Amino acid sequence: MREVKDITNANTVMNEIFASDTLSLEELRHRLSKPAYKSLQATIEKGAVIDPAIADTVALAMKTWALEKGATHYTHWFHPLTGLTAEKHDSFLSPTSDGSAIAQFGGRDLIQAEPDASSFPSGGIRATFEARGYTAWDPTSPAFIMRHSNGATLCIPTAFASWTGEALDLKIPLLRSTEALNKAVQKVLPHFGISANKVSSTLGAEQEYFLIDEDFYLARPDLVMTGRTLFGAKPPRGQELEDHYFGSIPDRVLSFMTDAEHQMYALGIPVKTRHNEVAPGQYEIAPIFEPSNVAADHQQLIMQILRNTARKHGLMALLHEKPFAGINGSGKHCNWSMGTDTGINLLEPGDDPHTNLSFLFFCAAVIRAVDVHQDLLRISVAGASNDHRLGANEAPPAILSIFLGSELTGVFERLMSGKGTGSKPGLLKLGTPVLPHLPMHAGDRNRTSPFAFTGNKFEFRAVGSSQSISLPITVLNTIVAESVDVLGAALEAGLKKKKSLEDALLDVLKDTYKKHSRIIFNGDGYAEAWHKEAAKRGLLNLRTALDAIERFTDKKNADLFAKYEVLNQRELEARQEIMYDIYFKSVNIEGETTEWIAQTQILPGALGYLADLSSVGMKSKAATRAAEQVGKATDALSDALEKLKTQNAAEGGESVHEKAHHMRDKVLPAMLEVRKAADTLEKIVAADHWPLPSYRDMLFIK
Repeated sequence: MREVKDITNANTVMNEIFASDTLSLEELRHRLSKPAYKSLQATIEKGAVIDPAIADTVALAMKTWALEKGATHYTHWFHPLTGLTAEKHDSFLSPTSDGSAIAQFGGRDLIQAEPDASSFPSGGIRATFEARGYTAWDPTSPAFIMRHSNGATLCIPTAFASWTGEALDLKIPLLRSTEALNKAVQKVLPHFGISANKVSSTLGAEQEYFLIDEDFYLARPDLVMTGRTLFGAKPPRGQELEDHYFGSIPDRVLSFMTDAEHQMYALGIPVKTRHNEVAPGQYEIAPIFEPSNVAADHQQLIMQILRNTARKHGLMALLHEKPFAGINGSGKHCNWSMGTDTGINLLEPGDDPHTNLSFLFFCAAVIRAVDVHQDLLRISVAGASNDHRLGANEAPPAILSIFLGSELTGVFERLMSGKGTGSKPGLLKLGTPVLPHLPMHAGDRNRTSPFAFTGNKFEFRAVGSSQSISLPITVLNTIVAESVDVLGAALEAGLKKKKSLEDALLDVLKDTYKKHSRIIFNGDGYAEAWHKEAAKRGLLNLRTALDAIERFTDKKNADLFAKYEVLNQRELEARQEIMYDIYFKSVNIEGETTEWIAQTQILPGALGYLADLSSVGMKSKAATRAAEQVGKATDALSDALEKLKTQNAAEGGESVHEKAHHMRDKVLPAMLEVRKAADTLEKIVAADHWPLPSYRDMLFIK
């Protein structure tokens, strides 16, 4: 294994590092005139339309700052519908007529660029010959410097749209949904004596990932091509001892983490937590809350930094939802809440959650939203890779439900029964005078729940580790905006009948809980009994991504997105088409990779070992027995491989929908049969004949 020098500087003061490579609003205040700064501030903080007149002034300040930071190029950095990020670099350098050159970057360069739109997924919005697309500066997300080993680049967060105006990215719908939530919540805040200029959703996304040695990764074509192991026998030891979780972090891994965190701090990413996760070789990094749009940008940067930094330390960061079978997969738990620009968390129960009227109102709105739109939340996390994780080990099931905890559930139950709201939460007594009494949260935690209330936020645990958080948060913002409108209208109706706020709100809470309490479940989401109970309650169980994706364009969903101007019909249909296409292509790559590895590596390795055994078979009973065992397993592999070849060669249909279903229904089962045979062989073929690094090697050698 290669050695990596410790590049951290123990004398560096953290507050000097943080956001040093981010062009903050405060930095711009020092570089802009007062009128220009106030105009930009109004856009960022109040949602005012950007004034084109200040573009040149801002561009000059941005260029000067970037050059001071060592940047030689700039790029419009955006989120196409691949789920990744995209960038095209242009140099600041421009030649002059006298043969010299100057650094140029003006308002037009800042506000708009024209990358080729034809090669990005568009779901039919743009044909191949229709190349024009536009990136537009998003002033609400700060520009930043991305460094590499030989320089730096100014990255300007932007939206990406077609020439005809449709959103071709993940940012535009997210910004639209944020505004929809802002408008809906602003209408009801006066009832609760809360004033605010702006309301937005806030987010903290926990990122789980695996680390393995780079040499092992490069020796596994399945990891290189698909991000997950398509073969691998279960080792004698996995996560059974539960000794990895929160355990001591290996020195090599800690050096990598420290390196990555320093880069994140410089970009203003507020990472707070790092620790070993449950599975061997699995880790987690988690930031604190930020506005959702900025959090989505930062989340993409976190994934990029994890991947790039791991290579510097001779490691590979695996972000696939299920890189290893038989142990925990990786998620991206999205901690979602709503906050005002005055600093109020609208999902904070406060000292007395029983009488906190606004908290109960917004909590009820979330309950309704999740129940009414179970399908959309499931769609927002749908993908071929997440199908391997949902419902397995630590991951929540595909059935959407809300965990409220006994205290908060009790509040709603008592409201329903008319017995009052009960007493405040007490203190947790820890059984010894040495330890202090701790305030009891309004609810316990439930790691089996896909959507859990955790004190002052909801944790959406079903989001996959490799996916962008933008679509799940866009869905959450939109469905909660709708529910706030519905509950707000009911509250207004009660107040018009001259009821007190308390009485009118009580009616709203009781009616909402009565209609939507089926979505609340505080038990074990893994238990088979829950699956049966959920069916009785009429909850959806969309087991695979394709079961979910086909509902995306249902009239209910199309009407919702159209009403709140988040996605029009064409944009919605395009996203559905892209999801089908990505599913088909992902599984198709896996199927062909499985065939290739089995045919060219595993089968020859097994046959080679069988030949060795056969050459000594006449002299050894053990060799004869082993040869019979290996021969039987090799035949099973060969038979399964032929079936997979047949399915890989089949078209599955004309449309991408039909092809995707063929992948799910025919190719995936055929791949599994090949894997079963290969994993059986791995346990009986001599190690020097086995072509792939084992789970034992990858998970435990650090």
